[in-house]
Formats: sequence, C-alpha cells, structure tokens
Amino acid sequence: AVAASSGATSTPVADKWLGKWNGPEGTLLQLVGSNGKYEVTIQNLDGPRTFQGHAAGDHVEFERNGVKESLRATNGATTGMKWLSGKSDCLTVRPGEGYCRD
Repeated sequence: AVAASSGATSTPVADKWLGKWNGPEGTLLQLVGSNGKYEVTIQNLDGPRTFQGHAAGDHVEFERNGVKESLRATNGATTGMKWLSGKSDCLTVRPGEGYCRD
C-alpha cells in the first residue's frame, strides 16, 4: 500500500537521485542529503552554487535567484538539450537545463 500524503515512513523518490549528474560543456548537478532535505549544487560556466532543496511529491523544489525551481526525473529528450537527447536517466530543472547519468 502506498502511504497517503503524510508519507513520513516512505523514502522520498529523490533519495534515489543522490550523487552527480552531468550536463553539457562541463556543467553538473550534485544532489546530497536524505529524507526529503537536500543540497542541490549546480555548476555552470559561472562556477558552482548550492541551494537548499526539499522533496515535494515526485520532484525536489529549491529557490534560485528568487525563483522557485524544481528538479524532476526525465529522459534526455525531455531536457530539451540535443547533447542529452539519447540519454535515459536524467534530471531536468527546466527545458534547456538538464543533467544525466551515463
């Protein structure tokens, strides 16, 4: 049986996403934490930045530059990035910003 919205005993889906995810041109996303509380580190051309995230259903929410963002499990095509289109195990922040595991 799947627990209802209280779900305190169930492991958040994002616990399976821990570790490093690679994007194009040396960008990456690193997720650390557990039990619904995470640090989301995103490294882009400006260098790494870390954000506090939390599990929210099937995704992780975090705030970046005053904007609420979410991290979702997708395939490469859904990232909207040609470089990742053939991948199957990916996390996407928004179209054009995704990270995959090989």
